[in-house]
Amino acid sequence: MSDSETLKPAVARRARGTPTAGAQAQQHLLHAAAELFYREGVRAVGVDAVVERAGVNKMSLYRQFSSKDELVMAYLVRKDEQFFGYVERSFAKHPGEPARQLQQYFDDLAVRASVDDYRGCPFVNVSVEFPDAAHPTRQFVFRNKERLLARLLELSTAAGADDPEALANGLGLLIEGVYAASQTYGPGCGPILAAPKLAAQLIAAACSKAAAV
Repeated sequence: MSDSETLKPAVARRARGTPTAGAQAQQHLLHAAAELFYREGVRAVGVDAVVERAGVNKMSLYRQFSSKDELVMAYLVRKDEQFFGYVERSFAKHPGEPARQLQQYFDDLAVRASVDDYRGCPFVNVSVEFPDAAHPTRQFVFRNKERLLARLLELSTAAGADDPEALANGLGLLIEGVYAASQTYGPGCGPILAAPKLAAQLIAAACSKAAAV
């Protein structure tokens, strides 16, 4: 089942209710869920906590989402949109320069991962909470990571890397290392600050022939 299909029941319920009130309640609930799920974890946060933070009653939640699982999927959809917004804004700083686009992403990631309340990658966090690889949340995480890797491969190819797939995989691994280091060593730690330099070395080594042309 696709993510849009998963959310169709919520759309149908909003259509039967008051559109403006329903849309506002949904936004309040999603905002509250985003804060709580990211900071405390999906399994640790119950619907009562989300309702209280959102300032709505429990009936409003179930008018918008049939279950907590549906709310979690909606949270992931929103996080996915935000994440690729970050990615593309980084790339857009150097249009037509794929090697610099790749580098810029790591520069920006190091800054974002140095914020005091940074809790790492929300998709990694969710995947840890759901050990069943067939669970819809894990499948969503896989698609998010797959899409990022495809984008890295696209730019690695455009940058003229000798082995674009190897460069994309190396950069993907480095990104995941930043996420992990932010939670083990702490936001803004040495390993995070080293990531842009390591990325620059990987990119330069992979694209040395292209740069020499």
